[in-house]
Amino acid sequence: MNNFKKLGLTALAGSLVVSSAVAGEMSVSGGASIGLKNTSKTASGKSWTMGNQLTFTGSGELDNGMNVTLSFVLDQDDDTTLSEAAREENSPFDSHSVTVSSDTLGTLVFSGEGGSSAQSAIDTTAAGDAWDNGSGITDIRSSEAGNNSMLYTLPSVLDDLTVKASYSPGSAGGGSATAYHIGYAGVEGLTLDYAVGETETIGSEQEHTTMKASYAYSSFTLSYSQTESAYDTDADGLDEEISSWNVAYTVSDDLSIAYGQETIETEDASTDEEVSKINVSYTTGGVTLSASQFEASAVGNTTTESATTGDKERWALSATFAF
Repeated sequence: MNNFKKLGLTALAGSLVVSSAVAGEMSVSGGASIGLKNTSKTASGKSWTMGNQLTFTGSGELDNGMNVTLSFVLDQDDDTTLSEAAREENSPFDSHSVTVSSDTLGTLVFSGEGGSSAQSAIDTTAAGDAWDNGSGITDIRSSEAGNNSMLYTLPSVLDDLTVKASYSPGSAGGGSATAYHIGYAGVEGLTLDYAVGETETIGSEQEHTTMKASYAYSSFTLSYSQTESAYDTDADGLDEEISSWNVAYTVSDDLSIAYGQETIETEDASTDEEVSKINVSYTTGGVTLSASQFEASAVGNTTTESATTGDKERWALSATFAF
């Protein structure tokens, strides 16, 4: 990581509109990865992948004691919500945010792009989104966040209790959306999380609820999660629930093994999608080597075999570098 001292920072602290040049610090961190994957019974088959990202962070303390941090990410071709042409046009720019914080006022993150809601920030499953492995399972739904969203963490009101709330502005496609999250870590080794968020897209209004628990004992960590997405009306039959569990074993400081399963239930589907994953990870000197095996059944909520449905298997190898 590189540090460049004594850079002047100008901060806009929300409604306070505070502008003050102060001594600050700027840092750059990054990561890169090379991977090989193969998915059976699909058109994609075997392929190589590459990841790359640089995060620029500037921070400083204002004269009034508030801390301001600016974060800007370079990540080529990352925003998959855009068309290929739009991704090429916007590349390599990605997520950016401003964070204003103090011990007495809490922490406010304003995300110009790439923000998370209080619910979507924790909706990664216990098994690490094993469903998202290239087998063709449809993306799991979550509450709105996106551009120009705000995430606020209240100042500490009770030891080991975290309370967050988020706001996503409305548009022609729907009204504003809110979410909140409560987390507790007051028992050694145990963490509990509960979050609820909204999607307010016209004609597709939904409520999303995530519950998570994780307990670490000795070299083992057992985790469980459940996320429910329910439409405001019952006519569509597309309400969804994904439950997941994972057990991880730390062999040493460098080596770990994990096994997890996920079940995706769609309201009117007669067959549930299921995914299992086993992963071995080894870290040494800033390099993480990982090998994963996935098995997915009833992709597309059917046992009929095709390039996009039925049972799938996948293995993946990767080398990830942090600097």
